[in-house]
Amino acid sequence: MELYGSNSKSIPQKVIISLLELVFIRLSFWILFQSGGSFAALNLGIHNAAPSIPRRDILFAFSLIAFFRLGFMMFYLLKRKIPWQETFSIPIAFALYYVGFALFVLPVGKPIGVVDIAGIALFLIGSAINTTAEILRKQWKDLPDNQGKLYTQGLFKWSMHINYFGDLLWVSAYALVSGNIYSLSIPIFLFCFFVFYNIPKLDSYLHRRYGQAFEAYTRRTRKFIPFLY
Repeated sequence: MELYGSNSKSIPQKVIISLLELVFIRLSFWILFQSGGSFAALNLGIHNAAPSIPRRDILFAFSLIAFFRLGFMMFYLLKRKIPWQETFSIPIAFALYYVGFALFVLPVGKPIGVVDIAGIALFLIGSAINTTAEILRKQWKDLPDNQGKLYTQGLFKWSMHINYFGDLLWVSAYALVSGNIYSLSIPIFLFCFFVFYNIPKLDSYLHRRYGQAFEAYTRRTRKFIPFLY
């Protein structure tokens, strides 16, 4: 599935993605606040703690913010074509966040603490990094003098894939607030997906398109995590 190099509005794909996202958010609400928690306890063997615990409210707020950010990115920032395969893979990926963390938080009954507050801050920071990086890149790319040039400014000075780093932060925040150590499996999976699949695939495209400019960029800039990798 080729993701890069072809521009299109892809309106049907974006509408379908948004509708599927709403389905998974509704499922998350059912699990967190309605009879879905009891259903999971009965059929999946997951203990269901008191549904009034504030951490469930926080996780659901995370999901709403993630949904609106994704919509903003797709309908305003994204210019490349969305293949039909991706139309269904994106909602499935986000279902890990909306539904997966909703299930992980079910047995957790402890009150909100310092780790959860840190998780909220991490979610806001990660979301801001991702969205700000994308907005600044679009503004730069929209200038006629920058057509066909590689963008290496703004937050992308600190990491070649700083937008993915922001994603990793806000998904890790879900895991912290869920209070369940097993929920760390989701950000670990996301890290591996970026490092071993998505980043190499994007780097290959960027190298083909920008050549020496991209090679120079790789020599002076961390690939994923600022100051580390």
